[in-house]
Amino acid sequence: MPDQTNIPETPSATSRRGLMKGVAAMAPVAMMAGGADAATPNRSRLQRTVEAGKDASVARIRDWIANPTIAAQGLNIQQGAQYMEQLARDAGFQHTEIVQTDGSPGVFATLDVGAPKTVGVYFMYDVKQFDPAEWSSPPLEGRIIEKEGFGQVMMGRGAVNQKGPQGAFLAALHAMRAAGITSPVNIVLVCEGEEEIGSPHFHQIVRRPDIMAALQRTQGVFIPSASQETTGAVTVELGAKGIIECELTASGARWGRGPARDVHSSLKAMLDSPVWRLVHALETLVSEDGNTVAIEGWYENVRAMTARELELVALQAREQSEADFKRVYGVQHFIDDLPWEQALQRLASQPTVNIEGLVAGYTGPGGKTVLPGSGAAKLDFRLVPNQTRAEAERKLRAHLDAKGFSDVEVNVTGGYDPTETAENSRLVQAQLAVCRSLRIETTLTPRSAGSWPGAVFTAAPVSVPAAGFGLGFGTGAHAPDEYFVIDSSNRHVLGLTDVTLSYIDFLYELAR
Repeated sequence: MPDQTNIPETPSATSRRGLMKGVAAMAPVAMMAGGADAATPNRSRLQRTVEAGKDASVARIRDWIANPTIAAQGLNIQQGAQYMEQLARDAGFQHTEIVQTDGSPGVFATLDVGAPKTVGVYFMYDVKQFDPAEWSSPPLEGRIIEKEGFGQVMMGRGAVNQKGPQGAFLAALHAMRAAGITSPVNIVLVCEGEEEIGSPHFHQIVRRPDIMAALQRTQGVFIPSASQETTGAVTVELGAKGIIECELTASGARWGRGPARDVHSSLKAMLDSPVWRLVHALETLVSEDGNTVAIEGWYENVRAMTARELELVALQAREQSEADFKRVYGVQHFIDDLPWEQALQRLASQPTVNIEGLVAGYTGPGGKTVLPGSGAAKLDFRLVPNQTRAEAERKLRAHLDAKGFSDVEVNVTGGYDPTETAENSRLVQAQLAVCRSLRIETTLTPRSAGSWPGAVFTAAPVSVPAAGFGLGFGTGAHAPDEYFVIDSSNRHVLGLTDVTLSYIDFLYELAR
């Protein structure tokens, strides 16, 4: 799902697969307490150690940025896994191994300190494609630059998605070792190199019997992230939508009508157009306004929002500024001109069909009179509880066949089911406790409007909670000039040193 759009410096601009965190991340205070819940022993000594190791941490993230793995381009696939394994080994994991799949390999590592409790951690080591011409700083150099309103930031592809936050977590492990302090929990690390293409083979890693058994012994699995907004506030997500990424292709060769290759457009008077056929196939997927999925049976398993979810959305609507949202995203109206609260409900509860891009014929400067022999549409389908990827794929294919488009090819490149994690889970409560101890304002949202492969953990057979956690700030995921804050000049936003310490706090809170 290439996305080179320049995302503005706004709440949810750190998104990983679309609108990560949902719009609730714009909310100010929803819950806050003053108690130091995350009681971290020797925190002053750890802080000194983290500060002493800061330059090494910066160098580690910069070096990682200089070694990109891009699954969509087949770039550095094996090398990326080897690099990730070395990072885990250097951070103190006693067992590390590269796990081969039918696609890109992953990495499995364990840190066993004999602690009573164990936590799982998910890393992605791949990044999105990039065009250096669109960047103000070379995307693989990880330069430190001054960003007005934020201070010193590291700019580079993967800086916030996810190498900066993941590098901060590794820095926390390095700091504990350097301070001679044993981790308060055992850690199970699982990494993949295909997140940016929809994690098509990640389940092969997670469901390997010994890896699955290790994950099932954890309190849950979290993904390090930079979750603070410009105000310093944090939104804790109780889930994420699922996703299918696919391409629909119509061609004269497969259809048996129209040209098998691009021909002169004057021949349109006597030949059918595969591209118009693709357009008509796309039109059948949604209502006339494009806002309701028209695929047969698409909504039969969609779960209505619970009373608690509606309560959380109502809180978001009261705390957030509709005007700010519209300004940030350059919109004037919501679907059906819905009021703010109902628009937020729709964001959290509705599945979607989105056209990411259309490719056919000539797209360069000026005109070129051709009748294309084929056309392709890049689509993503966002799924909500209780939809599944398998169900959605089956219904999409059946719909096209029933509408007479059996020749239109569907190539699913990746995807996964929606994710839900209970509000009272240790992962969620530990996040809230750490934020309280640091006096960081937090709010809850039913789910992110974006997606990550947490369902691989939450669904059977693994069946453990999964969520994100991480402080600090960055933006530009999937876009030019992506960055992660290193030394913050914004008193509300943590820099790398404090982000690193917050991961240590989080581990101690999980150990309580």
